[in-house]
Amino acid sequence: MQQLTGLKDSVGQYENLQSRYSDMSVLWQLGMEEQDESVYPDVVETIKALNRDIEHLELSLMLSGEYDGNNAILTLHAGAGGTEAQDWVQMLLRMYVRWAEKNGYKVETMDFLAGDEAGVKSVTLLISGRNAYGYLKAEKGVHRLVRISPFDASGRRHTSFAAADVMPEVDDTVEININPVDLRVDTFRAGGAGGQHINKTDSAVRMTHLPTGVVVQCQSERSQIQNREQCMRLLRAKLFELERQKQSVKKAELGGEYQAIEWGSQIRSYVFHPYNLVKDHRTNTETGNTQAVMDGELDLFIEAYLRSGL
Repeated sequence: MQQLTGLKDSVGQYENLQSRYSDMSVLWQLGMEEQDESVYPDVVETIKALNRDIEHLELSLMLSGEYDGNNAILTLHAGAGGTEAQDWVQMLLRMYVRWAEKNGYKVETMDFLAGDEAGVKSVTLLISGRNAYGYLKAEKGVHRLVRISPFDASGRRHTSFAAADVMPEVDDTVEININPVDLRVDTFRAGGAGGQHINKTDSAVRMTHLPTGVVVQCQSERSQIQNREQCMRLLRAKLFELERQKQSVKKAELGGEYQAIEWGSQIRSYVFHPYNLVKDHRTNTETGNTQAVMDGELDLFIEAYLRSGL
C-alpha cells in the first residue's frame, strides 16, 4: 500500500506540473496576441515556481535506495557540556519538527528525556511520510553550535555538540529475528512533567537486547503496553541498522579498504557569534541566514548532500 501510494503521488505531481505549465502557456499566448503586458509578472512567477517544483521532484527521484521511501526514526543526543549541550538538543528538536511540518510529515515522540536544569538530554522521534528516511539520512552525524551562552553570566562564547542518529523504520516484511529469551525488559516510572498516571505507575519501559547490548527505552506513552510496542519498533530499527553497518564493513574489507563506522563525525557547524553562519563540512554548503535554518529551512543542506552522492 505504501508503494502504491508513492506511485500515485508521483503521477499526481507530474500531472500537476503538466497542468500548471499548460495553463501558463495559454496565458502567455493570450497576452502576446492581445499585447497585454500585465500577464508578464504572473508568467515569470509561475515559471520560477515550476522550476522549484521540478527540481524538488528531480531530487525525490534520486532517492532510489531500498529504504529511502521509509519512515525515519530520528534520535538526538546531547554531547558533553551539561546544560549547554542539552539546550542545543532542544533547539535541534524544534528545528527538525519545523522541517517535518513544513514538508507535510507526521511527527510522533517515541522517547523523551528532559535535561537536568533546561533543555533535553535525548529524544527519539518517528517521522512518518514518503521518503522521510531518504531525506533525513543526510542529517546523521554530530552538529556543532558556537554562541554566546545564555547560561553564562559572564557572556562568554561556548561550543556545544549534539549527535543526530537516523534509521529507517522497518515493517514486518523485513525479517528481524528477535528471540524473547534474548530480551531483558525493565519497567520504571517515567520522568518529566507528569499527568494523572504518568509518574505514579511503572509505565516506562527499557529493553536490552542481550546478544548485541542494544538498549532502547520509551516513556512517552501513558500505558506500559504502548511503551512496550514503541520499544519493539525502535529495537527492530536499531538491530536492522546494526546489521546494515556490519555489511558495510564487510564490503569495505572485501574491497581492500576499511573505513570505521563511527557514531559521529562533525557534519555541520552553526555559528551565532561572532558572525552568523551555518556550514555543512561535507559539501561546503553554507548560509548566513541562521534563523531560517533554525526554523526548519534545511532543504539547502539536504539537497546538496543528496546531489553530492555521499
